[in-house]
Amino acid sequence: MKRIILFFAGVAAGIALVVMAAGSIGWPVQFPATTQETATAGTAKAEAKHEAPGHIELSEDQIREASITLAQTSGGMLKRHFLAPGSLIPDADHIGRVSVRVLATVTELRKRLGDVVEKGEIVAAIESREVADAKSEYLAARLSNDLQQTLYARQKTLVETRIVSENEFLRTRLTANDAQIKLDGARQKLFALGLSESEIADLPNQPPESLRTQFLRSPISGRVSERRVDLGGLIGREGQESELYVIVNLDDVWVDLAVSPEDIAAVREGLSVKIRAIGTEDQTSADVIFVSPLLDRETRNARVIATLPNKDHRWKPGTFVTAEVPLGGAPSTVIVSKKAIQTIKGTPTVFVRDADGFEARSVRTGREDDDDIEIVAGLSAGETIACGTPSR
Repeated sequence: MKRIILFFAGVAAGIALVVMAAGSIGWPVQFPATTQETATAGTAKAEAKHEAPGHIELSEDQIREASITLAQTSGGMLKRHFLAPGSLIPDADHIGRVSVRVLATVTELRKRLGDVVEKGEIVAAIESREVADAKSEYLAARLSNDLQQTLYARQKTLVETRIVSENEFLRTRLTANDAQIKLDGARQKLFALGLSESEIADLPNQPPESLRTQFLRSPISGRVSERRVDLGGLIGREGQESELYVIVNLDDVWVDLAVSPEDIAAVREGLSVKIRAIGTEDQTSADVIFVSPLLDRETRNARVIATLPNKDHRWKPGTFVTAEVPLGGAPSTVIVSKKAIQTIKGTPTVFVRDADGFEARSVRTGREDDDDIEIVAGLSAGETIACGTPSR
């Protein structure tokens, strides 16, 4: 622009010198008819352009040389948003705890902190008298049930041939049913203690000394984030630790956000938000899965949870983040870059490209976001404007 101003200043100085020279030799200067008409027409055209307020005459070469960026105006949606602070926490659906339900002694710990485990993998072993009693009760109930079912089947054959009375057969059937109920109850007790179907089925093949031993398995796949007991420790009663390990799967993490009451109306479940880690350049997207209907008593903010895919485990729980939450709104007819707006005498102005250069046009602005601004009046969609020049 400085070069353009200097150019026009040079033109003005040249015109002044021509006028002074004309005055010294006599005025008006006589030209041939055709030449004079051409000069008069050119002067009139130049004066018309010079008198047009807010117009800058520039050729295509001058625009290209000045590196002025041009853009065509159009409508669209502004990227309006607000910021909400928060932090990353483990996904509550991907946390597993290896715990016991009886008084026991830890006899084996197979995993250390940070170790990777698979779902169903044995991670520890304990010894418990309650486990031994429950297994013994199941084996006794199983043996008694087998015997009673055999007697019942035999009595059923005999009653059909009237060798035994019907009353004796009914007593045998009642005893068989009772034995089956006791077996089912003993099996359910083992399930409640954490034994699997295959472990229960294999109990008759185990040596008696192994009845007090119980193997503990991981409920999910993940990594060991906590180990809460030591080898030989007593666990499982009040005042004692009941959890051995905490397993965490970080394939997905949660973003725990605090949103002010003024902004919570703009947040809905399913909304995509942009997450930025504080102190780094890392950013990604997360989807809102929960918007609390209640406000926190102390902070007066609403809790919002978003889920964030984390297959490479790059995002660590405990990281402070900022969420960029988009705001809805009606589309705008004309949106331009903020770089295209110049303030001239306190009035927002844009430079619109025409056949000879640029027209400085006053506009009225409306809503805006970080990069763009809405033009309410003074500019139409499809016009070409100057968007600034590269920074030097």
